[in-house]
Amino acid sequence: MTARILVVDDVAANVKLLEARLSAEYYDVVTARSGPEAIEICEDGKIDLVLLDIMMPGMDGFEVCRILKGNPKTEHVPVVMVTALDQTEHRVMGLEAGADDFLVKPVNDVQLLTRVRTLTRLKALTDELRLRAETTNDMDIAELLHARSSGTQDSPPILLVDANQPSRDAVLGMLSGEFVVDIAVEAQDALLRAIEGGYECILVATGSSEFDPLRLCAQLHALERTRSIPIILIASPGEERYVLRGLELAAHDYVLRPVVQMELIARIRTQIRRKSYNDRLRSSVARTVEMAITDPLTGVYNRRYLDSHLQSQFHRAQARKRPLSLMIIDVDRFKWINDQLGHAAGDQVLQELALRLQRNLRGKDLICRFGGEEFIVVMPDTELADAFKVGERIRGQIADRPFSLDGGKSLQVTASVGISGVKPFEDSPEEMLKRADVALYKAKAQGRNRVVAPAA
Repeated sequence: MTARILVVDDVAANVKLLEARLSAEYYDVVTARSGPEAIEICEDGKIDLVLLDIMMPGMDGFEVCRILKGNPKTEHVPVVMVTALDQTEHRVMGLEAGADDFLVKPVNDVQLLTRVRTLTRLKALTDELRLRAETTNDMDIAELLHARSSGTQDSPPILLVDANQPSRDAVLGMLSGEFVVDIAVEAQDALLRAIEGGYECILVATGSSEFDPLRLCAQLHALERTRSIPIILIASPGEERYVLRGLELAAHDYVLRPVVQMELIARIRTQIRRKSYNDRLRSSVARTVEMAITDPLTGVYNRRYLDSHLQSQFHRAQARKRPLSLMIIDVDRFKWINDQLGHAAGDQVLQELALRLQRNLRGKDLICRFGGEEFIVVMPDTELADAFKVGERIRGQIADRPFSLDGGKSLQVTASVGISGVKPFEDSPEEMLKRADVALYKAKAQGRNRVVAPAA
C-alpha cells in the first residue's frame, strides 16, 4: 500500500503543486487548509507523513507540530516543515517543536521525494512495531502508547566519525555538556565501536579521503546490532546530491557546514527521541512474546512453547539420526500439599522445583511446565540410558533436601519421573509423550519417588 501524505497549507496554489508532485510518484495525498483541520485528519485517518506550512492564519505550523507530537495518537507521524522561512532560528524552533525536517520553498523535487521516501520508510517500521505491540495483551503497552516518549538519559552517548581533526574538534565543542561523545577516525574503528558502544546516535562526516562515508552508513544499516541507531550526516555545501543518496541508503538526517550548534543538537535529540520510542516498542513486543510462551508462576516455558519446540527437536533428531529423550516429572501427592498447606505453599513448591531443574540440566535442555504439578524436559542428543541417570539425579535433588516455605517452615517433597526416547522408525512426538506418560504412571504405581524408563 502506498504512503498517505497530508499536505497542509492555506495557499491553494502551494497545495496543488505539492499534490501534483506527490501524486505523480503514486503517493496517496490528503490536503488541509488550516492547522485544526490538519490535526483532525491526523487523529482520524492513517497519515504517514505531514508536509506542514509554517505561516498560516490562526494556528501556525509550529503550534500544529507541537500538538501533533504531544498527542499519543499522532506523535509517531513524521512532520516536515515546508516554508519560505530559512533562518536558523526558525529551523531550531521547528525541530524543538518536534519537526523531523525542513524544506524551503520553492521545494526542490529531488529533496522532496528523498525526504518523503526516507521518512515514510521509518514510519512504516514504527507502524509495524506498534501493530505488533497493540495486538498483544501486554498491559504496559497502553502506558507506552498513551504517554509521550521523553527521550533517553540526560547525556546520551553518541559516536562522531570524522577523520578531519579541526572539524571533529569543532563538533565536539558544540556537543560537550549535551552528550557523551566518542570519536572514531576510521571506518573499521567506527563499526567496532558502534557494535559495542550502545550509542543513541551516530554522526558521520563527509570529506574523508580514508573511507567512503556512505559505505559506512550502509554497513551500519546492514548489521543487526547497529541497524536501529540513527545516522546523521555532516556535509558541506555542494554535496546535497551526495547527501540525498545517503538518505536513500541508510542515513536518517543531515546538517550542512558551517554547522549551527542549536540545530545540530535539536536534530540529534529528534533522532534519539524517535529511537527511544521504537526501542520501547521493540522491548514491549519482546516482553509480550516471552510472556506468551512462559509460565508466569515458575518462569519456565509453557505447554504452548513445548508443542512447537518438541516438534522441531523430534524432526531434527530423526533427520540427523541423533538421540532425543523426554522426561515427565510429577510432584507426588501434590493435592495433599494444596489441601493441607494451601495453594500458596503449593506455588512455592513448584517455583523451587523449577529452580532445582534449571540447576541440574544443560542450557540446551528445555524445561516446560506441562500443567498443574507436571513438568516436561526435552533433552536433545541424549540417549535413554543417560536420560535415566539425569532423572535419578533430579529425583534425588528433589527428595534429599526439604523445600522451604513461608514462615520458616519446610516440607519434604518427592517426585516421580517417566522417561522415553525417540524411536528410529514409526514414531512421533505424540507417541514419545504417551510413552513417557505411561512410564510416569508406572512410577506412581510402584510407590512413587522413582524413575521409570522403558525401552525406546
